Amino acid sequence: MMNLMKKVKRVSLLGLAVVVVFAGTARGVAQGGSSDAQIQVDVMKALDNKRFKDVKASVHNGVVTLTGTVDLYSAKLDADNRAHHRKNVKGVENQIQVAGPTVEDTTLRDKLAERLAYDRVGYGTTAFNSFTIGVQNGAVTLGGTAYGPSDKDSAISLVSNYPGVKDVIDNIEVAPMSPMDDRIRLAEARAIYGFPQLNKYAIDPAKPIRITVVNGNVTLSGVVDSEADKDVANIRANSVAGVFKVTNNLQVIGSGQEKPDKDK
Repeated sequence: MMNLMKKVKRVSLLGLAVVVVFAGTARGVAQGGSSDAQIQVDVMKALDNKRFKDVKASVHNGVVTLTGTVDLYSAKLDADNRAHHRKNVKGVENQIQVAGPTVEDTTLRDKLAERLAYDRVGYGTTAFNSFTIGVQNGAVTLGGTAYGPSDKDSAISLVSNYPGVKDVIDNIEVAPMSPMDDRIRLAEARAIYGFPQLNKYAIDPAKPIRITVVNGNVTLSGVVDSEADKDVANIRANSVAGVFKVTNNLQVIGSGQEKPDKDK
C-alpha cells in the first residue's frame, strides 16, 4: 500500500512539472508576442512623419521588416536608422522601395556631377576632392578620394537626397590624416594655380584641376583645355618637394577620351 502511495505521488509531481514547463513556455510565447507588438508600436511612432506615410513595419522575434515606398533614398536610410534605435530591436530588414521620378542614367549622372562639383565650395577642400560617379538603373556608385570624412559625408548626403536616385553604393576612400600630405597639397595648389598658364582653372571653384594626395603620391584629375595645359600641370606638380610620384589623369576637352565614370 505504501509503495502504491509513493508511485501516485511521483506521478502527481511529474504531472505538475509538465504543467509548470508548459505554463512557462506559454508565458514566454505570450511575452514574446507582447514584446513584438510593443516594438511595432514604437517603430511606427518613430516613423510618424509625412516622409514615411507609405511605410509599414512588421516585427517577428524582435526583427523589424520595413516595407512600402518613399520618395527619396535618404528617407529609406532614415527609416532604417530610426527603426534600429528602438528598444529591443534585434535587427532590421529594409525592403522599402524608392519611388519618386525615374531619371535616365546619363542625365542623372550629369546632374549629380554638377551638384557635387559645387559641393562644399568655400571650405577650402574642393580642389582636393576627386569623386567618380557611375549610374545604372538609378543606382549610383560613388568612388574616388575625399580630403576628409566631412567631404565624403557631404557628397553621400547630396546624392542620397537627389530625386531619381534609387540606391547609393559608397566606394569613396578618405585620404589619411597626414601633416606631410597637407603640406604637399598646399604646395601643389600654389605651384599649379599660381602659374600664369594655369591660374584660369582657379576662377570657377567647380572646375579646378583636382589634386589628390595620399602618402606623398599625387594624382591630378579633371578636365583642361589643351595638351599643353596638361603637360604644364604635370611639370608643376612634379616640382614640389617631398612628392614621391605624380599620376596625371587630366583629360583634354575634345580629345575623345571616354571614361565609364564621370570625375568631379
